[in-house]
Amino acid sequence: MPPRPAEAQPGETCQQRFWRNWGHLLDSHVRDLAWLLDSADLLDPAAPQWAGQIATIAKPLPPATLAWLAALDQAPQPLHEYLAIHPFTRLGRYAEQLMAYYLEWQDILRGHGVQVRNDAGGTIGEFDFLVRQGDELVHWEFATKLYLLEPSGDGQAADYFVGPNLADTLGAKMSKVFSRQLKLSHHPAAQRYLPQPVARAQALLKGWLFYHGQKHYAVEASGVNKAHCRGFWCEMAEIDQLDMQYAAILPRLSWLAPVRVRLDAVLDRQTLRAALVEHFAHDSMPILVALLEKNGEEAFEVRRGFIVPDDWRTRAGQRRRPQIS
Repeated sequence: MPPRPAEAQPGETCQQRFWRNWGHLLDSHVRDLAWLLDSADLLDPAAPQWAGQIATIAKPLPPATLAWLAALDQAPQPLHEYLAIHPFTRLGRYAEQLMAYYLEWQDILRGHGVQVRNDAGGTIGEFDFLVRQGDELVHWEFATKLYLLEPSGDGQAADYFVGPNLADTLGAKMSKVFSRQLKLSHHPAAQRYLPQPVARAQALLKGWLFYHGQKHYAVEASGVNKAHCRGFWCEMAEIDQLDMQYAAILPRLSWLAPVRVRLDAVLDRQTLRAALVEHFAHDSMPILVALLEKNGEEAFEVRRGFIVPDDWRTRAGQRRRPQIS
């Protein structure tokens, strides 16, 4: 039986806690699933502004779940086949399939990706998950998001957390979830898609928040879980200031759990800089980088951060528009 996951220690990073609890897992998909189940939620379920509408996976994970993850790591083929049902291009869909696999194993999943259509065939909305809790049916809206704190304001409002591609903000996301998505079960057209009335509708939000500079992690935004996973962001002009041994550029589907990388695949500072210069010569999308430390024949993530083009801060400030208070 693997050791029972321990609570985060004061000053401990998300990576330190993850490797302490899950360093025995070898399969990357199983590690991503363990991170989804065990990582801190992005939002504080007890914060009054969420009015009890934040879902959470109960901690600590029970022994049966620990044993299941350990066994799955030894024989991950069923999970790999489940994930291969659909080709993934979006991180959110990948995370959703991982969560669905867990909920199916728990035998509490009553619906996944249930589209609600009107009589004319138009799509009204979609239930991410319909979950059985005791005798009740609960609707979960599930999202895995990464946002950067854009520092032009005081940083306390959710709208100052901006997506790396500037497509949305944390405030806009939560406004959409609470004003529309969590109300789907009240729509008359939804009733024929439900096995029973929905008792509660809640949002389950996982992810990382990123702050300018490697040590500026102390911002406490209203409604955000204080224990959330944190990273840094810096402009391309600041990369020589990074405290790093090795690095790896993370593709989008590797943005969930901390990563471990073979030593023959790591980048040194000079190689990282060259790769970033080449990328930003034709693309303005920020790049997520894991900073690594050698451990045996592998290098393990100790920090992560987005490297952004030097004009990203200006464009982020122009993009941000208040959505919720």
